[in-house]
Amino acid sequence: MNFKNYLTASVVLTAFLAAAAFAGGAIDVHSHVIPADYLANLQKHNALLDEGFPLPKWDVSAHLKWMDEAQVQTSVLTLAAPQPYFGDANESAAIIRKVNEAGTSLKKQHPGRFMYCAALPLPDVKKSIAEAAYAIDTLKVDCIKLATNVKGQYLGAPELDPLFDYLNKKHAVVILHPHRPEPVNKDVMKQTPLAMQEYLSETTRAVTNMISRNVLARYSNVKVVVPHCGAYLPLALPRMKSLIPVMQQNKLIGKIDWEKNLASLYYDLAGAHSAETIRMMLTVTTPDHLLYGSDYPYVAPKVLTASIERLKAYLKKEADLAPYYDMILEGNARALFGDRATSGK
Repeated sequence: MNFKNYLTASVVLTAFLAAAAFAGGAIDVHSHVIPADYLANLQKHNALLDEGFPLPKWDVSAHLKWMDEAQVQTSVLTLAAPQPYFGDANESAAIIRKVNEAGTSLKKQHPGRFMYCAALPLPDVKKSIAEAAYAIDTLKVDCIKLATNVKGQYLGAPELDPLFDYLNKKHAVVILHPHRPEPVNKDVMKQTPLAMQEYLSETTRAVTNMISRNVLARYSNVKVVVPHCGAYLPLALPRMKSLIPVMQQNKLIGKIDWEKNLASLYYDLAGAHSAETIRMMLTVTTPDHLLYGSDYPYVAPKVLTASIERLKAYLKKEADLAPYYDMILEGNARALFGDRATSGK
């Protein structure tokens, strides 16, 4: 069964939908769940600090409390990093199954408050397709989470084409999240924590890999949410375009369908958003592809509440951004996910 994925044809239509939408609060497309089974598996493999910093504590009551304080109606839950894969594909698939079932159980227990984004047991592609089928058809998840890489298997790699072909048939929404680049010299990131810089590089690397192979153009029913204000894409994409003629002349890259690739990309505002950042993002996308995201629980609740209040303030104040207020806070997410956005179905 396909996801309900009613994409708008224009900014005008999206604005209309946003204005008519349920006014109960924002829709947060970037938040994390950290289940007990997942933590136990990481601890078993001494991997709790694989991403270079401790995993935050998470519980559903605290998450809902923050959502109420920040006037967030619905949060999309995705599994945190790192990927629970330590060389045993069967073990990874079993943990991922437990995580996905726990996530959908949370969604059912709190209808309208949570959506769930299923994890997949990559790098095993066959097991990942099987888990995607179970998650979509049986668990009725809302979207699929993909890591930028798993043990060096990057998005855009040819071996992932069968997975994207399946997700394309299901009209899936995919939420990306950066993971530690691997293999890599650990000293490269010893002084600067991953989340401060390398995560942005990881996201940019994964998306440009997909674009260079026309993955998003070939599987255009898949809609991809890029985290953290688009990472470095507003800088990287113009550079890619400028170098294409030279690269093609030297037969280092083929023809890129820029329009179709970029049309599949959406962007959340988790991280250091600002009016200037949004304007920069609008050089590579359109207002109907911008989504609110918090990154809960990786940032303190008080900081996140202040952040969304600041977002609302400058969206109202800045004349060029004011028309997009409702779109960014909830309308665009509603258009992307359809009725699932707050129905709890």
